[in-house]
Amino acid sequence: MRKIALIALVSTLFLSCSKNSNNGSPTGPGTPTTFINNSAGSTWSYHETNSSTGTPVESDYTVTSTNSDTTIQGKAFHVYSYSFGGFQYLNQSSTDYYQYDSIPGISSSFVRLFLKTNLDPGQTWDQNINVTVPNTSTTIPVVLANKIADKNSRTVNGINYQNVIHVQTTILAAPLPAGALQSAIDAYYAQGVGLIESSIVISINYLTIVENVNIHTTLASANLK
Repeated sequence: MRKIALIALVSTLFLSCSKNSNNGSPTGPGTPTTFINNSAGSTWSYHETNSSTGTPVESDYTVTSTNSDTTIQGKAFHVYSYSFGGFQYLNQSSTDYYQYDSIPGISSSFVRLFLKTNLDPGQTWDQNINVTVPNTSTTIPVVLANKIADKNSRTVNGINYQNVIHVQTTILAAPLPAGALQSAIDAYYAQGVGLIESSIVISINYLTIVENVNIHTTLASANLK
């Protein structure tokens, strides 16, 4: 059960990461110095390539900023909707950016610190998460090790974005032996835009459990209000 719950965590933790974007330079009243946009009616479209099974599967989805906010653990989160169903919750607290994550099939939810814009390249931050195994009192300790890899420009789908922060994340799980879990997670956030690209590569190989996640997501187009 501990290993199954861990796989569910690893497989879903970064599949619903912060999704914000723009087709070129941001326009309208959205604050360009931030890395999210909470103007109601703003939309972001993404293209996803899922190669987890070896054969790439292409899909598209849209994220829409609603006119709603909600308070979670003392923080005000703006609500976004997914075209495939469900919601996303994002918060900006000064130079720190958070997402409220709910893991299907696991009873625990948590607030994930996905971006710290005040850090220089090479600086790091860790986040410890205890995940509760369903129908038990057992918890699994997981560490999200994050690093600001670079601050630069980046071209995605022919569009050159300025003031882009590249975050690298590694998932560490004490219940698994060394080498059983490997992860390489990269996310690129553009100022005034949000997430413009992400790459999630995770491999779990332990006893009879073999799971792979290989998903690449890019910003296709958007309309910021």
